[in-house]
Amino acid sequence: MHKMAIIVNDIPMSAGKMAAQVAHAAVECTLKTQKKNPSLLKKWLDEGQKKVVLKAYIDDIESLKKKADSMGLCTSLIHDAGLTELEPGTPTALAIGPAEESKIDKITGQLPLK
Repeated sequence: MHKMAIIVNDIPMSAGKMAAQVAHAAVECTLKTQKKNPSLLKKWLDEGQKKVVLKAYIDDIESLKKKADSMGLCTSLIHDAGLTELEPGTPTALAIGPAEESKIDKITGQLPLK
């Protein structure tokens, strides 16, 4: 099985803002995977597009991104444009995957659900 993990920066933001940032990260990783590994994307899509939303602080998010990048996984770290409730450039969400669940779990298995 395959999945995508989206890690939300544990900062104050409305539910709508958080949902939009999670969507940005998921879409960006999906599009990157479509270009780099279409067969992986097809497997994930055929399996139902499993996703999990987790939370962490930015220092942890940055180290998670480095670890995922070093493993060759697709990542997308979203920074807010600052048009509504956050300062411009605020990191909001990191998507990792899609990838095999075991690979995602090695990176994010210790994080709590959002």
